[in-house]
Parts: sequence; structure tokens; C-alpha cells
Amino acid sequence: MNMHALQEATFYKSSYSDHQGSCVEVALESGAFGLRDSKLTDSPVLAVSTHHGRAFVEAVKQGRFR
Repeated sequence: MNMHALQEATFYKSSYSDHQGSCVEVALESGAFGLRDSKLTDSPVLAVSTHHGRAFVEAVKQGRFR
């Protein structure tokens, strides 16, 4: 996993997020999946493998964290 690639990656937030900045952003770059707080873009990024990142997103979509 290339965590350094996430430093220059483009992060995206969900189209479902509100306009007050209360959401997380994600990036996929060179085998790494990054998560960060949209309000704290200079804060550390949580980096996991692409496999685990996609599994996390799928679990969110399925409502497993409600």
C-alpha cells in the first residue's frame, strides 16, 4: 500500500453529504484507500488497503453501521 500517494490524491465526498462539511472524504490512489474528515483536510488520513476500503464502503451502503 502506498500511503505517500494519498498525500497528493484527490479526495471526494458523497453527493449525499450536507453542505455544512459534516462528512468524510475518500480517495483511491496506488493501492491505498484514504479516509479523512472534510472539515480537517490537513489532519492525518486513515489509510487502508483498497480491498478493505471498498469493503467498508459496501458495508456503509448496506446500512451495517446503523
